[in-house]
Amino acid sequence: MATITAIDVQKRCPDRVNVDLDGEFAFGLAATLAAGLRIGARLDPERVAALQTQDADESAYQRALRLVSSRERSESELRTYLRRHKTPEDVLERTLARLREHRHADDAKFARAWVENRNTFRPRGRRALAWELRGKGIAAEVAEMALSGIDESTLAHHAGLKKARQLSTADWQAFRTKVSAYLARRGFPTSIIASTVSGLWTEMHAGQPSFHQEDIP
Repeated sequence: MATITAIDVQKRCPDRVNVDLDGEFAFGLAATLAAGLRIGARLDPERVAALQTQDADESAYQRALRLVSSRERSESELRTYLRRHKTPEDVLERTLARLREHRHADDAKFARAWVENRNTFRPRGRRALAWELRGKGIAAEVAEMALSGIDESTLAHHAGLKKARQLSTADWQAFRTKVSAYLARRGFPTSIIASTVSGLWTEMHAGQPSFHQEDIP
């Protein structure tokens, strides 16, 4: 058994304390976990180990929460982040379980949010979105569910409109080539690209018949 001889707030981390046992520094601890400790109390090795385990778990959990506070994260991203911070595997697994419990690690939720964000701000085709989700560690079946409701025709029009406006004075061949390449880079299939480019050309030149309709494939 060891006796607590000091509990001091850390200068650089005021939400943590240093605990001295028998006159010597023993371990750091989150202030919330130290709330039940007092100078003069005696701790056995098992209690010390339990406190240190709780502290490691809480530190990893709070670190993960800071990461997800900026945006949704996939479980794979969270795992990589915690490993980068040298989180022991047992602590990592307990942390992920706790994150799942509170829905801070939810790949289905992440995939839906990712697709919704892309559709709103940077439209992509199904193929490109699936590739991005795979890169985030999302399982194929989870990605498929998130992608099941997308309308690629609408997204292709949304994606190509800005480019089409930039090329509004170009001739048909240049317009078709550049807008098609732009949409292809964003993962849209050839069949949708062709109809979208034709529609955008017509939209850009409404009331200005400067080409023959049969020229558009």
